[in-house]
Amino acid sequence: MAKGYNNRNLRGMGGVDKNMLRQAQKMSADMQKNQTNLQNREYSAQSGGGTVKVVVTGQHRLKSITIDPEALAPEDAELMQDMVLTAVNDAMAQADKDASETMSRITGGLNLGSLGL
Repeated sequence: MAKGYNNRNLRGMGGVDKNMLRQAQKMSADMQKNQTNLQNREYSAQSGGGTVKVVVTGQHRLKSITIDPEALAPEDAELMQDMVLTAVNDAMAQADKDASETMSRITGGLNLGSLGL
């Protein structure tokens, strides 16, 4: 056996197992596929007992806002602003949670955030 090679024909501890490389490539492909799927999903939330309803995409884009016309009194403007803000933030949190859970399933719980994945 040549010096510096083990019985798998890989260089010492620095060698890369072909099976591990295939698994990493599959994980990367799965992550890209799921990231695209997550971006295309929609998340809805409401506040004020359904007075304000919002829909956001997985890309954190506000898609729609529905406000019950009965709630549109001028003296209620501040309350309406708070309800819109609450509903939008709730929908965004749903999108974040879904993305985090999906990626965690793919990576087996590994935190790959520092790698930009």
